[in-house]
Amino acid sequence: MGVTMRAPSKRSGEKEEQEEEVAAAAGRLAGAPEAEECSDVDSDSDREMEGIRGPGGLVKDTLYLRSCQAHSVVPASCFLRQGSTPELNLRHHGLGPQGARALASALTSNPYVKRLDLRDNGLCGAGVEALAGALSKSSTICDVDLSENQMGVVGAQAICAALAVNPTMQKVQLAGNGLEEHAAQYLAELLLAHTGLKSLDLSYNQLTDHAGEILGPALAENTGLTELNISWNHLRGPGAVAFARGLEANIFLRVLDISYNGFGDPGASAVGEALKTNNVLEELNMSNNRISAVGALSLGLGLRVNQTLRILIAHQGHSVSGDNF
Repeated sequence: MGVTMRAPSKRSGEKEEQEEEVAAAAGRLAGAPEAEECSDVDSDSDREMEGIRGPGGLVKDTLYLRSCQAHSVVPASCFLRQGSTPELNLRHHGLGPQGARALASALTSNPYVKRLDLRDNGLCGAGVEALAGALSKSSTICDVDLSENQMGVVGAQAICAALAVNPTMQKVQLAGNGLEEHAAQYLAELLLAHTGLKSLDLSYNQLTDHAGEILGPALAENTGLTELNISWNHLRGPGAVAFARGLEANIFLRVLDISYNGFGDPGASAVGEALKTNNVLEELNMSNNRISAVGALSLGLGLRVNQTLRILIAHQGHSVSGDNF
């Protein structure tokens, strides 16, 4: 099993720098002399932004600073440095619900952001609810990462409702949010309503058998999704079978990751049956799903008929008996 390592945090050495940047931005907006520029990459970025930031950018920054003041939060210097670049990366910034509220107010007037990365910010349900309003109205943001924010069912309901009415959104990442079967209904509604969504990441959640029974029929009816990652959940037994049946009827999905779910032999057999009919899937990862030789045989029968699958990852690294596929 691979382990992803994160680089050591640089936050401890950036606090003073961020305060200087925020003060400098506030000074520019107020007409005051600019504070000392940041070093290295940040200073280069700031100089570039000075040349292209127009009245719209000043208005955006002003609204954000006022919103931060109203919500009693420290402004994120990355937002002030964003200028007209299409990506806003605020991951690991500890925004919290209040920071999300401040950001949401500013996003409604930001015409530049296309990709919004808010991974690991402790937004919780309240913060995601605040952002949902802005995302529902955005005509530019097409890629959003809200992973690792403990959004729970409250956040899932809010974000799914917001995205369902926004045809612009194409890629959504909701990994590691503690989503359980109660959130599955809202996710299913999103799959049924949004035909423009191309990529969805639901990995590292708590979606169980019942969630599979809810998501399976929605996957069968979905028109548009081409990539789905639902690895590291708990789709087992009837839930795994129902989900596989959804794959059988789906005619759009090209990449599917269902690894680390415990599909078992019944789930593997259902996937095998799906592969006999499905003629669009190209990549399938179902590794570490407790599949024995019996399940592998059923899966193989489907592979003999399927003509489109190019990549299959099915190693069972946690084998106990030694005869697993």
